[in-house]
Amino acid sequence: MSLRSSLSPRQPLTGAVLVVLIGIAALFTVIGIAHAGPEDTPRTKKTTKAPRATASPDAKRAAPADGVTLPPTDGANFDYQINEPYTPPSGVEIVSRDREAAPAPGLYNICYVNAFQAQPDAEADWDHDLLLRDANGDVVTDEDWGEALFDIRTKDKRERIADTVGGWIDGCAKAGYQAVEPDNYDSYTRSQDLLTEDDAMAFIKLLADRAHAAHLAIGQKNTLELASHREELGLDFAIAEECGQQDPPECGDYTKAFSKVIMIEYKASALKTTCADWQQPGVAIVRRDLDVSGPGSDDYTRETCAAA
Repeated sequence: MSLRSSLSPRQPLTGAVLVVLIGIAALFTVIGIAHAGPEDTPRTKKTTKAPRATASPDAKRAAPADGVTLPPTDGANFDYQINEPYTPPSGVEIVSRDREAAPAPGLYNICYVNAFQAQPDAEADWDHDLLLRDANGDVVTDEDWGEALFDIRTKDKRERIADTVGGWIDGCAKAGYQAVEPDNYDSYTRSQDLLTEDDAMAFIKLLADRAHAAHLAIGQKNTLELASHREELGLDFAIAEECGQQDPPECGDYTKAFSKVIMIEYKASALKTTCADWQQPGVAIVRRDLDVSGPGSDDYTRETCAAA
């Protein structure tokens, strides 16, 4: 029970009580000064782990939009080729490739689109006001990839950006792809708190509507904290990178929210964990090298659960 709650709100404080309160306050102030120091001051803003996703009650029963075919993930062999397309290994049924590459003949093809950030060499192609800027007017970038974030804070800007990205999605459909993978859904987490979850969800809803209009399935890329909204946003399946590498692993949270999940690992140990615990109907698993390179590269790595 706190000292405040133990006092009647109508009872005036006596001199003795005031003395006691002042003494306690002074004591805690001294203690705080004694223990404070540079080591106790956080150098970066404290962040909390995103809440675990809550699966939609209808996650396993929700039907895809009319004319949309979901990836055949039940035991299917998947290959991630978003950097360099090449002839898929024998047995591969699903391939993800960059939107500028042709789909692999005879397979289920997913079209990779960088939807929430501008490619480093394409920043100048965008209107000045569509790139997210800080209080100083400087473009906010994803430092890992050197990509400018799009400013999706208003309905007008979201629609203008979606008009261009939607054209890419239409191009994927015309090229013969069956699904689209919009990347960087989680860019709001790198936006210096300028973007919100609601901004991200409002934008991806526009992309989902555009994809379904073109008869493409649309996958949620990572961003587990928003997985519980997948049905209202129209997201059909998930592409989860490094879910087995997290502590604890997050792969099971994706399978709770989505009936179709593609899991991509980049470490042998994570592949082993993922294959051991989540090799099940509705899931496709692969390990690739970080650069997602082709077989001609010294770094090329591609492993499935058969080798884990």
